[in-house]
Amino acid sequence: MDAFSTPAMRADLTPQSISLLVHDFYARVRADPALSAIFGPKLGDDWEPHLERMVMFWSDVMLGTKTFQSNVFGKHMAITGVTPDHFQRWLDLFDATARRLFAPAVADEFLLVATRIATSLQYGFFGKVEVAGPAGGG
Repeated sequence: MDAFSTPAMRADLTPQSISLLVHDFYARVRADPALSAIFGPKLGDDWEPHLERMVMFWSDVMLGTKTFQSNVFGKHMAITGVTPDHFQRWLDLFDATARRLFAPAVADEFLLVATRIATSLQYGFFGKVEVAGPAGGG
């Protein structure tokens, strides 16, 4: 277990555990040189509004809260310099974070959605899927 992990939140899918996932994951994104170079210029030093939107997004997807409204595809298409390696790193970090915090079945659900999002965005960036999922096979 590392500094980002909280054992009490591993099993239950709740708004609080989704918030923990989002904050944990994006702390890792900000610490990752390749991903922070892509997202940092877009988000600057104030990541809190993005984190709030991501908590709403994942709560909507996983709990059906219906609180998220945004153009995910359009916002991501405005990011420049994205490569297949960025998708691989994003998926690997997300996979590791979800598996650390949730039971396998719940982590699998998160990864299914994350992979679908990555697939859609890759079509937008590259016209095809370059990265199919986490490197470890998740």
